[in-house]
Amino acid sequence: MSRTPRPSARTLAVLALATAAAVTLAGCGGAAAGSGGASSDSGVDAATATSLADFGTFEDLEEAAKAEGQLNVIALPRDWANYGEIIDLFTERYPEITVNEQSPDASSAEEIQAAETNQGLDTAPDVFDLGLTVALQSTDYFAPYRVQTWDDIPDALKHPDGLFVGDYGGYMSIGYDSSRFPAPESIEDLLGDDYRGSVALNGDPTQAGAAFAAVGLATVQNGGDLDDFQPGIDFFSELNATGNLLKLDVTSATVASGETPVVFDWDYLNAAHAADNPDWEVVVFPGTGYAGYYNQAINKDAPNPAAARLWQEFLYSDEVQNLWLKGGARPVRMDAMIEAGTIDEELAAALPEAPEDTVVPTEEQSAAAGELLGQEWAAAVQ
Repeated sequence: MSRTPRPSARTLAVLALATAAAVTLAGCGGAAAGSGGASSDSGVDAATATSLADFGTFEDLEEAAKAEGQLNVIALPRDWANYGEIIDLFTERYPEITVNEQSPDASSAEEIQAAETNQGLDTAPDVFDLGLTVALQSTDYFAPYRVQTWDDIPDALKHPDGLFVGDYGGYMSIGYDSSRFPAPESIEDLLGDDYRGSVALNGDPTQAGAAFAAVGLATVQNGGDLDDFQPGIDFFSELNATGNLLKLDVTSATVASGETPVVFDWDYLNAAHAADNPDWEVVVFPGTGYAGYYNQAINKDAPNPAAARLWQEFLYSDEVQNLWLKGGARPVRMDAMIEAGTIDEELAAALPEAPEDTVVPTEEQSAAAGELLGQEWAAAVQ
């Protein structure tokens, strides 16, 4: 795989949302008002804290989180953007806090469902890691919080009230077993006989952000635009009709076994599969590319609200931003870290070549695409 210096994180950032000020959000509803939460020794209710200043010092936040002793994370596969190393570092640094890794393969939508199902229980997720579409739809479930490094995060990648914040991102790509398949040079190549029964999506595009983005990529690679995902749906319908669409969820195990030998996924997730298959290569198609960031949010009914906020501070530190970079993802603070000299330059230079042009859907485009997929996807690929 060709590797060149990474594109500017701001190239993705300015496209992620129209502007931070223009983010007008319709929440899902259904969540009750915030939980009581735990109070620190200074009497601060952690569930209402919107920044570190509400705790006093970082040490005060640490002590409040240690007193809770638990952190419930959800939908964080250990091979996703290097989350395994990130979780292990948090556990090593805070042995007093048990990290409960719940439903690692859950979709963004299922994270919110888990918050609903477990509301008021100590098993509810404390934090979320969500695709943009679900984040935009679910702000009623989030507690506002601004980490210490808030100013380093581009305005276009954070909710102005701190309800959710971009964390890491990348480009939609194709990963493939180079010992079995030629390198696809365009998305149309995947319709050919070489890829019979071999092309898989990471999830269902009506539920999972990565699969949703794959349809978006197919849309713009087939002459469409993000105002109408129909060309992308039509592409996958044709891929299915030719017998090339493989209806099997992608995991590290399916890549290692060869069950899913050609995969639509984010470039950093596809790159991670090289550990499962030494012949695995990754292609980001030339022309128009599709980029996206995932987002952090705190459950407003978090059973461990101080630990949730400590986790956020941890994730947005230089050290952990570089660990996402180690996982092949582009951390949201990348530009600021380059300017400050705190980025891992070797890891940054190893990122895949960026496409010539990049698009990311707005809130309105995402909502329209989600509605269209809900109406047409099942019939298109049945």
